[in-house]
Parts: sequence; C-alpha cells; structure tokens
Amino acid sequence: MSAKTIQPQGWAPAKGYANGMLARDGTLYIGGQIGWTAEQVFQSHDFIGQMEQALRNIVDIVREAGGEIEDITRLTWFVIDKREYLARQREVGEVYRRVLGRHFPAMSMLVVAGLIEDDALLEIEATACLGPDA
Repeated sequence: MSAKTIQPQGWAPAKGYANGMLARDGTLYIGGQIGWTAEQVFQSHDFIGQMEQALRNIVDIVREAGGEIEDITRLTWFVIDKREYLARQREVGEVYRRVLGRHFPAMSMLVVAGLIEDDALLEIEATACLGPDA
C-alpha cells in the first residue's frame, strides 16, 4: 500500500496538492493550512480568526485520518507580520488552548514575505504520528 490521501468529508478539493498524506508507517503529513473554511472562503481577515481556522483545519485532517490532537508531533508556522503575532500573544495563547488544549508539539515559526493566497495572514503545516495501524 502506498501513502493515502486524506481529504476531510465536505471540503472543497485541493488543487495541485493534498491536504494530508498518510504514510504506511502511520505518519500523517499535513500540508500548510490557512485561515479559510472547508469551502475555501476566508470568513476572517483578522490574524487571530485565521489562526483559529487554520488550527481547526489541521484538527479536521488529523481526525479524518483516524487520529486525535495528541497525535500531532510538529507544527510549522509561517506568518507575514511578526509584530502582530508578538503584540497578540495573549489572544494567540487563548485560541491555541481552545483548539488544541494543552498539547504542545515541537514548533517552529518563520516570518515570510507573503503567502500564495493574498488574503492569508498565516499558514501552518503539521505532522502527526498515528502509528502503523492507522
């Protein structure tokens, strides 16, 4: 069996990429998620709103693959405005805990000049380990 594409039920199809790929060893690779909905619509043009949606998208992909939040082992954040991220740390923490609880995987953050979707303020990619029986 080769890697399995993970696409949550009801999501608009990804174009030219996969939202998630589940490897034979149970490692789930989640493509960068931005702050749009399953219909690929930005309901928020605010950093915190987009952050919450991106994290919820990651959780949806993990659950579609049969995993749980605790299976997430890595998050890589790409933000376009370092100052806004730093200025809103309290809100970032509140939203993070609301979506992921007190689960803190390995994380990296990069400041980037821009993202492919012009309305996106951040992108988060993830890895989860679901085990070989996933």
